[in-house]
Amino acid sequence: MLYVKGKTPGAQIADFGLGRQLTDSLGQGPGGNMFVKHSGRAGISIAMGLVVALAACTKKDAGTTDTGMGVTADTGTKGMADTAMAPSPAPALTDPNIVYILDNANKLDSAAGAIAATKGTNSEVRDFGKRMMRDHHSLRQQGQDLAKKLGVTPAAPANDDSQAQYDKTISTLNSAAKGKDFDKAYIDNEVTYHKSVLETATTAMNAAQNAELKNLIQKAAPAIQAHLDMAQSIQGKLQ
Repeated sequence: MLYVKGKTPGAQIADFGLGRQLTDSLGQGPGGNMFVKHSGRAGISIAMGLVVALAACTKKDAGTTDTGMGVTADTGTKGMADTAMAPSPAPALTDPNIVYILDNANKLDSAAGAIAATKGTNSEVRDFGKRMMRDHHSLRQQGQDLAKKLGVTPAAPANDDSQAQYDKTISTLNSAAKGKDFDKAYIDNEVTYHKSVLETATTAMNAAQNAELKNLIQKAAPAIQAHLDMAQSIQGKLQ
């Protein structure tokens, strides 16, 4: 499993943002603000369903680091300021949350792969897209079958906007012109995406309460690692 010390999975996913990579590589969409998220350009955001969900649900104690905001010169108010400024920790991920997050991740990469399979100009990019479409569809089906067996209804974490992010991702990929820039941007993203998914899987496996759900995530990890290895190999050839 990949894990980068010092940052939560949600924070790292946001740092590596799919939207930033694809928007920088492919340019802004028609109308100039097609990919605006908060301010400026955001393009596709990796969460591809996961960004907001994991950032919201796994970034605990994010506001408790010492930023100096509550420091005053020996007035005794630092502790009070720290207490007042610190947000309540986000609730831990539940099994329904995990099923929802992983389902959306597989849904999005399968759909993105289907686009790359037809829009890619490099044969390896097209073949990789086909594999992503097939493999992530299979992983998604396995998750849905297990959820049904366990009687777990997928539930979005608080403040989740993964459907909006999904719509942005698909819109961006569909509107991007075919060519070498598309191929490179797609593969660069897939490298970043699968690194983030591996980390997300670690977080989800640690948070999962059900043993079968943990086992499903653990069994999926080698497939995700294989995807990452293939994407990195193709990436090296497109430089």
